[in-house]
Amino acid sequence: MPTSSTQERVPSYLQPYIVEQVYERYTPREQATWRFIMRNARCLFAQSAHSVYLDGLRKTGVPIDKIPRIEDIDRVLSEFGWGAVCVRGFIPPLAFLDFQARKILPIAADMRTLEHVSYTPAPDIVHEAAGHAPILADEEYAHYLTRYATLARKAIFSREDVRVYEAIRRLSDAKENPDCTAAQIAQAQRELEEANRCVSWVSEAAKVARMNWWTAEYGLIGSLHDPQIFGAGLLSSLSEAHSCLGRAVRKIPLSLACTEQSYDITEPQPQLFVARDFGHLLEVLDELEATLSFRRGEEYGLSTAQKSGTVTTVAWDSGVAVSGILDSYQVDKARVVYARWRGPVQVCAGDKELPGQGRVQHPQGFSSPIGAWQGVAKRPDTLSDSELSALGISQGKRCELIFVSGVQVSGVVDHWVRSHTGALLLLSWREAEVVWKGAQLFHPDWGDFDMLVGSVAESVYGGPADWGAYGGFALGSASSSPGRSEPYTETDRHVFALYQQVRECRQASGLLTAEKIRSMEVDVVQTCPQEWLLFVELLELAARCEAAYDIAELERRVAEACSRHPELSVFIQQSMQMRAQLD
Repeated sequence: MPTSSTQERVPSYLQPYIVEQVYERYTPREQATWRFIMRNARCLFAQSAHSVYLDGLRKTGVPIDKIPRIEDIDRVLSEFGWGAVCVRGFIPPLAFLDFQARKILPIAADMRTLEHVSYTPAPDIVHEAAGHAPILADEEYAHYLTRYATLARKAIFSREDVRVYEAIRRLSDAKENPDCTAAQIAQAQRELEEANRCVSWVSEAAKVARMNWWTAEYGLIGSLHDPQIFGAGLLSSLSEAHSCLGRAVRKIPLSLACTEQSYDITEPQPQLFVARDFGHLLEVLDELEATLSFRRGEEYGLSTAQKSGTVTTVAWDSGVAVSGILDSYQVDKARVVYARWRGPVQVCAGDKELPGQGRVQHPQGFSSPIGAWQGVAKRPDTLSDSELSALGISQGKRCELIFVSGVQVSGVVDHWVRSHTGALLLLSWREAEVVWKGAQLFHPDWGDFDMLVGSVAESVYGGPADWGAYGGFALGSASSSPGRSEPYTETDRHVFALYQQVRECRQASGLLTAEKIRSMEVDVVQTCPQEWLLFVELLELAARCEAAYDIAELERRVAEACSRHPELSVFIQQSMQMRAQLD
């Protein structure tokens, strides 16, 4: 698979989510669907979207008449300091955020079906390329997205979040896959409902996701009484974008309260939040950041991490950090004095795993006392080698260390580890015993004991500190297949051939004759009369044909399509008004 300059800077643990955009796989029907959406979007959003949108379409290289090549978008986005990579359908939220924090826009290769032309719950190239990419042309908004992603990566998620995400992914894939039966879709719906019923608490990650949903996905901006659209979910959904500015949808001033409002990704939203301007997004983001464990740390952060049951990182004031599933911790006089993690565990400094302190060394778990030492007036991590010696702590000798909390550590000090700035991070003991209030916390028979050095848990955040080195940390499934899974039938191929003929006639005026239009019209009527978009495109050709053409039958077929698909009638009629216009 050829690589772009952007893909080359993607870390190894994100590479599995990247796929090749095999452009030739897009069918002529999908090309026509893209064109129908984009022509209507250009007209609709000229009035209802933020002013940066239409200009952003041009600046980011998103074409109107054909599905874009992601490598072209990547090249143009590089001018804004961003890039793009191709992914398959849903990718896990953590992976998406990791890309976004690196100023990389993951664009789903999939193209929605004509049956879901106005809206699809599954990510597709319309949503990412025509929804997200154009707004990146605004520097302030692009800065918000980067800051949001960096913050969101640190939010603590729960096991329940993972279950809900997987259920949403399966339901969305099923709804978009034309091979799925009604029974399969109903089963996926029941699984999502069950996953939602089992949610016992709203995690930090869930609140942060709500912030993203009500801004980057479904956000409005400007006046509360006359707002404009900037959210990619609305910009890629013709039907919802058309209706969302009406009175039926409640408009609420954007505030931190949006993180308390849940949403259903598969249904239209009954309320939307309105930001004053893009600077307002950053103001609310600052408020949200102040509530998260990675800013609050200490017992609040550890209690959130323990409750989550997922891999989190506790970072201490010395610069040492421990990543794993926090099992338990003890508190004395409002200070954390001992913590225990389930394996595998890594110990890091500066987001880099310390040598010999990863999954191999700590496959089953890790524990350590933490805090100030008795008889030491300064922070333990600031002690020099000579000061350690004065305390009776020397390498290769049996020593005893007592914490202010009363925790006692005794054994042979094997070695210690410092950071590149000289801060003391860890003491490694042999034949160690750890006792607190009469309870034995570590036994000499359990092996070597690596003891953390630090006084305060400054930050607690989701995921491992060194994602690449941790290994085996599940960001989530890299497989998602909303597209068709069965081979195309002869009827399908015939329909595609008709769309291709229409496309070629539109692009090469020499092929456009009244006889050619008549031949295609008869073919469509006889073989695939349900293909309403073909009738719309044939009417467009008739408007461009120099010879007179009787369009009565075509107009009747289009009128029938409007009756069968009332949610699309306004866009079909709009296409009729634009039929003589060139892309």
